[in-house]
Amino acid sequence: MAVPESVSIAVSTVIFALRSDGDDAGASLRVPLVRRIREPFKGKWALPGGPIGSRESLVEAARRSLLETTRLTPTYLEQLYAFGEADRAPGDRVVSIVYWALVRPDEAERAAEGENVRWFTEEELPTLAFDHNRIVAYALRRLRTKMEYSRIAHAFLGSTFTLAELRQVHEAVLQKQLDPANFRRQIEGSHTVVPTGDVRAGGRNRPPRLYRYDTAALRESDPTTSP
Repeated sequence: MAVPESVSIAVSTVIFALRSDGDDAGASLRVPLVRRIREPFKGKWALPGGPIGSRESLVEAARRSLLETTRLTPTYLEQLYAFGEADRAPGDRVVSIVYWALVRPDEAERAAEGENVRWFTEEELPTLAFDHNRIVAYALRRLRTKMEYSRIAHAFLGSTFTLAELRQVHEAVLQKQLDPANFRRQIEGSHTVVPTGDVRAGGRNRPPRLYRYDTAALRESDPTTSP
């Protein structure tokens, strides 16, 4: 069996955000992709990323590549997995350390957009360069699994939120409608969120209560203890 001449290490990042087109359909889960401007796969859409500098840490390389390609500086950035199959890239072997980032709508609005940077829903994803379709699918499975037991929805919302806003995050990620009353009972029964004593002002109706996550309760309910 032929041995590759060299092995390169790169980083890639799957970014998730809830974004709306401004219509009544509400926000949906979206991923920004960048168009490759060189071979291999020139012209194909791909995840933002690139090679690691000789003096960079992995997370430094991930943050730099995000800033250079999308102008995003996410606060939630977590290492997801390593993809290193021998045939995942033409030529020499490339091992990718993949991160995932979750950004709030206000953060996503600051992202670069144009001919070479575009946001896609899961249904709109084209055939991507390398094995990036597989990477996005893996990240989506992890995201949906973690929604069941961790405070990961917090990364889409900020420090305080209404229960309706929290339900909308779950609906967008899980791609299904949730009964508001059942969702409220489930969340309140989990004891992972607590009321702040404040309300969301500005609406026509009775202002909804604001909540925050109880980090102590989450550590007990989440065996991974990560967000």
